[in-house]
Amino acid sequence: MKAGRGLKIERMVELGRVGRSGFYRFHEDGRTGPDPDMDLRDAIQHIALEWPSYGRPRITAELRRRGWTVNPKRVYRILREDNLLCVRKRKFVVTTDSNHGRKVYPNLAGQMVVTDVDQLWVADITYIRLQDEFVFLAVILDACSRRVIGWALERTLEDDLTLAALRMALSQRTIRPGLVHHSDRGSQYASTDYTDLLKAQGIDISMSRKGNPWDNAACESFMKSLKYEEVLRNEYRDLGEARRSIVRFLDQVYNEKRLHSALGYRPPVEFEQALYARRLAAQTAQAGELECTHLR
Repeated sequence: MKAGRGLKIERMVELGRVGRSGFYRFHEDGRTGPDPDMDLRDAIQHIALEWPSYGRPRITAELRRRGWTVNPKRVYRILREDNLLCVRKRKFVVTTDSNHGRKVYPNLAGQMVVTDVDQLWVADITYIRLQDEFVFLAVILDACSRRVIGWALERTLEDDLTLAALRMALSQRTIRPGLVHHSDRGSQYASTDYTDLLKAQGIDISMSRKGNPWDNAACESFMKSLKYEEVLRNEYRDLGEARRSIVRFLDQVYNEKRLHSALGYRPPVEFEQALYARRLAAQTAQAGELECTHLR
């Protein structure tokens, strides 16, 4: 794109020592004035600062949720002009140890078509860096709603870590027939205590294929979001501070506010509430039909 005597806008911005957004808000007659996109820019900047990993689709969705009628191309233009486009993400260390003699289970999740909550739970572990040490986070998500339903943060990768996350999930959800728990082949998930607890609850066990991390893609995606939107934005002094910050992120931000493209750009809690409302409406309609049939 060019302006003036063939100078590129990038060069004019550099020579004028102004930002790109300032350039676009400057009139041709040399006067500065109201930018027609000023309010929208302000809204976009607030969202981009609150959610650094959001790209154009999620920012557009969040704007619409806040009452804006806006074209995605317009959002992209403003993001580009104000240097707010997302940075490419890096890879993280794998914490799985599948070199153990414990029993592993076949991959059941790969054949499932998930249409409701509590049909498939997915589990994984990651590390968190503190000032002087590493700690480990185990999580369990509902694969349908992407909601975090169980988690535990400890200093070691012992079996108690994953057991604590599983017990939290069991305490918060209703176990439905056919529920599948999926994880990698790590020793913590293959431990006797862990698999026995799943079996005692009537939960089927599923594990990823050897050397295939994509079998647990939903949890891998969550871990990346956690790192970029919470962990890398903070410097935790100790385990207690990390726990307080991470539980706030999981409960108040990720579950209740963060938009998910797979959920139609809705947060997990809102998505689940919509599912429950549809289920209740269907049950009410069915009961009404049965009552009418009986009266006849």
